[in-house]
Amino acid sequence: MTEQIQPLEETPEVASAIADDVAVDAFVTGGGADADTPEFLEPGERPGIRTGADQPWDAEDLALAEGRDATPENVERARRELDRDGAAAVERTTP
Repeated sequence: MTEQIQPLEETPEVASAIADDVAVDAFVTGGGADADTPEFLEPGERPGIRTGADQPWDAEDLALAEGRDATPENVERARRELDRDGAAAVERTTP
C-alpha cells in the first residue's frame, strides 16, 4: 500500500500558523535573493549587464543591449552609433 501524503493546507503546522500567526518552517525560504529580496551591489562592483549612460559603454555592450549578437558588423555599427550620438545612443536603448 502506498503512503498517502497529507496536503500541506491540512497539516497541524498550517493550522497553528493560521490560528496563532506563527511562522511555519515549511514556508520559510531561508532568505537570499529573490523577487522580494534582491541583492544589491556595492559601489564599484560591476554587474553582468550595465545600464544607463552614466557609466562607460563600449560598442560590444551597446550591441548586446540592443539584442544583437556581438558580431564584428554589429559591434562596428554600435561603435559608429556611439561616436555619432554619444550617451544618447545608450539612453535610447537602456533609459
